[in-house]
Amino acid sequence: MGNEAVVFHSSDPIFSVRTDGFIFAQREGASLDEPVQFKLTASGPHTNVWETVVQLALIDLPSPQQNENEVTEEEGKAAERKEKKEAPPPVIVFPGSARNSTKGLRRQKRDWVIPPINVAENSRGPFPQMLVSIRSDQDQDISIRYSITGVGADQPPNEVFNIDPVLGKMFVTKPLDREHRSSYHLRAHAVDMNGNQVENPIDLYIFVIDMNDNRPEFKNQVYNGSVDEGSKPGTFVMHVSAFDADDNTTANGMVRYRILSQTPHSPIPNMFTINSETGDIVTVAPGLDREKVSQYTIIVQATDMEGNLNFGLSNTATAIITVKDINDNPPMLTSRTFSGEVPENRVDIVVANLTVIDADQPHSPNWNAIYRIISGDPSGHFTIRTDPVSNDGMVTVVKPVDFEMNRAFMLTVVVSNQAHLASGIQSSLQSTAGVTISVQDVNEPPYFPTNPKHIRFEEGVPAGTSLTTFSASDPDRLQMQQIIRYSKLNDPADWLSINRTNGQIVTTAMLDRESVYVKNNIYEATFLATDNGSPPASGTGTLQIYLIDINDNPPALIPRESQICERMNKNVNGVNITAADADTDPNAGPFVFELPNFPSSIRRNWTISRLSGDYARLGLRYQVYLEPGVYEVPIIVSDSGNPPLSNRSVIKVKVCPCDENGDCTTLGAVAAAGLGTGAIISILICIIILLSMVLLFVVWIKRREKERQTKQLLIDPEDDVRDNILKYDEEGGGEEDQDYDLSQLQQPDSLEHIISKPPGVRRVDERPIIPESQYPIRPVVPHPGDIGDFIHEGLRAADNDPTAPPYDSLLVFDYEGSGSTAGSVSSLNSSSTGDQDYDYLNDWGPRFKKLADMYGGGDEE
Repeated sequence: MGNEAVVFHSSDPIFSVRTDGFIFAQREGASLDEPVQFKLTASGPHTNVWETVVQLALIDLPSPQQNENEVTEEEGKAAERKEKKEAPPPVIVFPGSARNSTKGLRRQKRDWVIPPINVAENSRGPFPQMLVSIRSDQDQDISIRYSITGVGADQPPNEVFNIDPVLGKMFVTKPLDREHRSSYHLRAHAVDMNGNQVENPIDLYIFVIDMNDNRPEFKNQVYNGSVDEGSKPGTFVMHVSAFDADDNTTANGMVRYRILSQTPHSPIPNMFTINSETGDIVTVAPGLDREKVSQYTIIVQATDMEGNLNFGLSNTATAIITVKDINDNPPMLTSRTFSGEVPENRVDIVVANLTVIDADQPHSPNWNAIYRIISGDPSGHFTIRTDPVSNDGMVTVVKPVDFEMNRAFMLTVVVSNQAHLASGIQSSLQSTAGVTISVQDVNEPPYFPTNPKHIRFEEGVPAGTSLTTFSASDPDRLQMQQIIRYSKLNDPADWLSINRTNGQIVTTAMLDRESVYVKNNIYEATFLATDNGSPPASGTGTLQIYLIDINDNPPALIPRESQICERMNKNVNGVNITAADADTDPNAGPFVFELPNFPSSIRRNWTISRLSGDYARLGLRYQVYLEPGVYEVPIIVSDSGNPPLSNRSVIKVKVCPCDENGDCTTLGAVAAAGLGTGAIISILICIIILLSMVLLFVVWIKRREKERQTKQLLIDPEDDVRDNILKYDEEGGGEEDQDYDLSQLQQPDSLEHIISKPPGVRRVDERPIIPESQYPIRPVVPHPGDIGDFIHEGLRAADNDPTAPPYDSLLVFDYEGSGSTAGSVSSLNSSSTGDQDYDYLNDWGPRFKKLADMYGGGDEE
């Protein structure tokens, strides 16, 4: 201590510090009834500065003898502790019971109020640093052990505080940070050696005294704001704010704002001010002009310690203020007069370019120009469009101009902005200008005054007839008279020609109204008129000729073919006829229909009755009968022209027999086609024969199909080892057995359907349920001479077979297949000549009785 180079400064004028670090009161009247706190600054020879907070307080002693209960300053210096070595450290006594020498223990009426322990943050030590001494008044009698509990002792953060268990001295082991934790709550315990509680625990409150160790921090390093140009003083611009982590209830956390600098310094260096407490920036002077200064940059400083620049900590931020544009500058044309040229008869071309100056923000409504023509163009030939990039006005032709009508235009143009001018701003005289537009003469094409031109002529005029003069005019009247030449551009039928010099139109062929080139009685041709200007110009004209109809086409009969019944009573309607005429009224209908006088058979067999002006009916005369056929009936048709034209037409009429509905029958239609009765009968006979042949062929096909199906039901002869009888034909049974089912002759595979049948009446041809007879077995390869014996043996077995049918019928012994190894039965000797005894047939049984009667000459009935 005692370093003369260190100078101490106290923020409290009542207390001061000597060079040795001792604190003393400078004048009388200093009172410590309330704790006093002030800031102490120590500055060294090398501009080093140390700061600390000193808090002085008085603590009442419980008795004059107990100096250990005295509490000195919490942030005493090391030198001060050395000076007061004789003074014991602060002692806190458990508020239990006090010991009395004569009366023993006596109960205390009131507990001690333990004052809080204040510890300055960021202390430099040395550590551990003793805070307070804790003792029990029973430590004279027994051994006491002290301990502390709570956050900072035995709870996280652990070991910030500890205590000497024997002496009761409590220490802080590290620097404290108020911004991390501002207070601690601990409990002190006193126990004997056996762990028994000697005193009730006492609460210790440790408060961390704030030091100004945090600078104010702005929320943003750069703030952006805006203000309209021309704003009045006091107009709010923007707000900035800073935060200080120190205690805001003390000067350490009280922030104040001020503006350090403004860039640029136009029109004055202090165009803005800031509220030192709120951070609101407002305008302080008029004269904001975006066209001069569009942006200001302001450096704002925030300082704690209520803005004390000597002790407070500071920080800075940047505020960028943009001056917003208002329409305070009217547009001004760069010249009072503009000029341009335009060729006549041209549109959508720019003839003049108007340039304008506007100091407001480009490409904004305050800058965008709008041009209007207020005089000089009553017909609306021009308009002014704004170039979106350069803001220039483009005078554009929207309606053709004629040099012969107007050689020049004097326009008055006014320009304004898209947005209205700001309040108090007047339009400039330079917002109005005159525009002179000169019209350039060009060689205009000739034109036909009447286009299209209509004329009327009768059709049929001969070639060489002059129709009209189709002349053109030259619009360039102010120039030297030009020569016009004419030519034909389009003449579909090639009926016309035009004089090259005067435009006279003459026919080269006869005009025909009925031509395919005539539409709705109008023939149209196009002609070309060309001048001799430089360059030459040409114009087209259309001539429309309305052709008047004349009676130059005779009528034609319709229809040309029809049919009619051969008798009048079957054809009460006849044939309706009419005519077609290429001409129009009055050269067409009504028509006159007549039968010619020659040949006379026409009028004798046919008659025509008038139905209307255009229709008549052709029919047979009453009670006239004509053979079916086709008849050609000539008819004379005349129109109503003047003079009328006639035409002899022939209609082919088919006369045919008709049914009750008046329609031709099929036979009648054929007869009407010109065939005779014999030919018709021959055709019918041929048709019948053809149908019969087809029918027979179909029957034969079906018979063959049926035979194939029947043969497929029998066994294959190659698999049969029994004797077979070749069946050459089916003779059938007698008159009682003509209709039979061959399937009944086939032996069924099983008798289940018969055995399962209930008893009752059976069919006469149904096989009885008894064992069948055994027929002789035929050799595999029989000799032809054995056939007769085989047949006799088969007959005897059949006669004695009770399962055989009871009447004569075809007995199919077996199916021999498509071929047989046996010889033909024609090898049997038989003769129809001579007498032969057939009596043996009577011995063959009832089956051959009828045969025996026929050949044996039995008893006749």
